[in-house]
Amino acid sequence: MGRKLEHIIQNIPCKVIGSRDIIIGKIAFDSRQIEPGDMFVAVRGTHVDGHKFIENVIQNGAIAVLCEELPDKLQQNITFIHVDDSAQALGLAVSNYYDNPSSQLKLIGVTGTNGKTSIATLLYRLVTQLGQKSGLLSTVRNMIGEKEIAATHTTPDAIAIQSMLKQMVDEGCTHAFMEVSSHAIDQKRISGLEFNIAIFTNLTHDHLDYHKTFEAYLKAKKQLFDNLPQSAFALVNSDDRNGKVMVQNTQARVKTFGIRSIADFKAKIIENHFDGMLVSIDNRELWIKLIGEFNASNLLAVYAAAILLGYPEDEILRILSTLRTVDGRFEYVRSNSGITAIIDYAHTPDALKNVLTTINQIRSDMSQLITVVGAGGDRDRTKRPVMGKLSAEMSNRVILTSDNPRSEDPDTIIGEMMEGVDIADRGKVLTITDRREAIKAACIMAKPGDVVLIAGKGHETYQEIKGVKNYFNDKQVVLELFAVNKIDLQ
Repeated sequence: MGRKLEHIIQNIPCKVIGSRDIIIGKIAFDSRQIEPGDMFVAVRGTHVDGHKFIENVIQNGAIAVLCEELPDKLQQNITFIHVDDSAQALGLAVSNYYDNPSSQLKLIGVTGTNGKTSIATLLYRLVTQLGQKSGLLSTVRNMIGEKEIAATHTTPDAIAIQSMLKQMVDEGCTHAFMEVSSHAIDQKRISGLEFNIAIFTNLTHDHLDYHKTFEAYLKAKKQLFDNLPQSAFALVNSDDRNGKVMVQNTQARVKTFGIRSIADFKAKIIENHFDGMLVSIDNRELWIKLIGEFNASNLLAVYAAAILLGYPEDEILRILSTLRTVDGRFEYVRSNSGITAIIDYAHTPDALKNVLTTINQIRSDMSQLITVVGAGGDRDRTKRPVMGKLSAEMSNRVILTSDNPRSEDPDTIIGEMMEGVDIADRGKVLTITDRREAIKAACIMAKPGDVVLIAGKGHETYQEIKGVKNYFNDKQVVLELFAVNKIDLQ
């Protein structure tokens, strides 16, 4: 489409060396995508420094380079834009390139360790049913109205975000809902975005392989709220003590939601079953099709955000009662013989504990809980023994298995999970590396009335082993096993 450089760099603190009066074809931070007439942004990544490719992109036809460190020799026909922070400038430049699409939408961001996908997706569904064309950026899928675009990251890169928001504007969307990961915040991928509402769910043990300390993880999340304008809302979970920390320095209007604490928006669980819950939201009772306190909290956040967006309470509650669970989030399959299989994305200690607690609250004393769980490779290793310990303490039987081992040996990961299991609980723990065989063993063990929890992968349709993504779907495996055993599904 092409944009004047002067338009692209507006409001970006920079020093320009060369002509400003040039038309930029497109912006890229991947040197392999540069074509004649493009602008290259040299970003210092976690593994690769874009500054090393400046000479290459010039040879490939780049006419402008935005960078933190200027080359020793400056070519006269190339415009250099010198900045302090390339990653920050990238988001701003791409936003300008696309005429600031987030300012043309009501943009709602959801951050926290758990609940991001559920809240963003349920908000998208709710507002769509309220008659507004909306967009969604999530771990599971990206949506532009009714059109789906495959999701590869919880939060895409800055160029992909701005491009999709631009498409949403062009397609007539009025709202956009997006998950905002701590990685994305830390890497400035949300630079140039104007949020109307930022939602905080909770903060628990995760991503310490990247952030190194819990404090650094917290500070990354907090930046989202620190940068909100006065016109925005900061909607935080008052049941999590970190909610107050998130909004310490925000200029936004602060609102709270909670189940166990004082809050602006309140909910209470009256009855909890495997097929749904009776809840009270701001003293209005309704039956919802989601299960567990964590889902009641998620739905309360959806309700609160919708109220802040100005929608009528009666309409919000009516639609909330029709919403179903998000793929791989406490998704259950029940057979006529009475075996319940639950597929859940729980891959952190807190998420796993929430799911196990919910199941134990609902299942009868006569039924067994059989848990199949693993842990991801090349990720935070300190949570592995904690997840092993929790699974053993809160289940009748446990099968430790492979998740996404990535470059690691799956048996090593399983061994580290087993290290957390108390000696008294080890007798009820099996280790089966092959995930399909582990799920099969759990289903064979299960008797009528029992519950099989398959945790860790949820919506994912692959297993990543030694750099290769192999097709694998927990839910499909369960359905196949039930069919093989001639169990008719309800």
